[in-house]
Amino acid sequence: MKKFENIASIDFCTLDYECAYLPDRNTRMLYRYIPEATRELASELIRRGWRRFGHSYFHPICAGCNECKNIRIDVRRFKPTHSQKRAIKKNRDTDIYIQKPTLTYEHVELYNKFHKFKEKKSGWSYTEMDIQTYYEEFVVGAHNFGKEVLYFRDGKLIGVDLIDILDDGISSIYFYYDPDYEKLSLGTYSLLVQINLARQLGLEWIYLGYWVDGCASFAYKKRFKPYELLEGFPKLNKEPQWRGED
Repeated sequence: MKKFENIASIDFCTLDYECAYLPDRNTRMLYRYIPEATRELASELIRRGWRRFGHSYFHPICAGCNECKNIRIDVRRFKPTHSQKRAIKKNRDTDIYIQKPTLTYEHVELYNKFHKFKEKKSGWSYTEMDIQTYYEEFVVGAHNFGKEVLYFRDGKLIGVDLIDILDDGISSIYFYYDPDYEKLSLGTYSLLVQINLARQLGLEWIYLGYWVDGCASFAYKKRFKPYELLEGFPKLNKEPQWRGED
């Protein structure tokens, strides 16, 4: 799109490395570093399957593999299941605040606590997050559209949901929580909060990032119906083709 030609960006890609989603496969990522991305440009990239961490937008370009499908929830037609309604009831005493992304030691400690827990429970690869890396991945690049949704219980921070509020929907960037509060189903609840926020703002979609058939960590995404899947990663001069699945 010509209207984005004057926005400076740098494209680069990684070397192949071990895929985190499917065993015995490698992945390679294409990155586009855009320090002054506008909300409009971010919206167009996310609609075409890109993800954002900090100033970097990215998507996989794996040789011989097309298993990563982008998935988005149809906000207007969504109806919660019984288990999702239970998550809402569990969080009647959970306080929520929405603001620009921030950096505190509490954020980083909670992030690391969550990942240590997932390493033991689900076999995730764990590398300790430091202050600088957290800032570069989750604070910068938010501009006027990135937000964090903070979850508190009895005055204690128990969850952080990083999102982008875009032209047609909300992009889920990353959510982490205190495993001591696992029974609250905060992962499910955070998405229900996003859906409610999107409805209040008149937005149509929740962009959930990738869904990979056979990857247990992504199984929850198809429990939010109806949803649509995007095939491939079309360029900015091509209209993305999403197909609905009820």
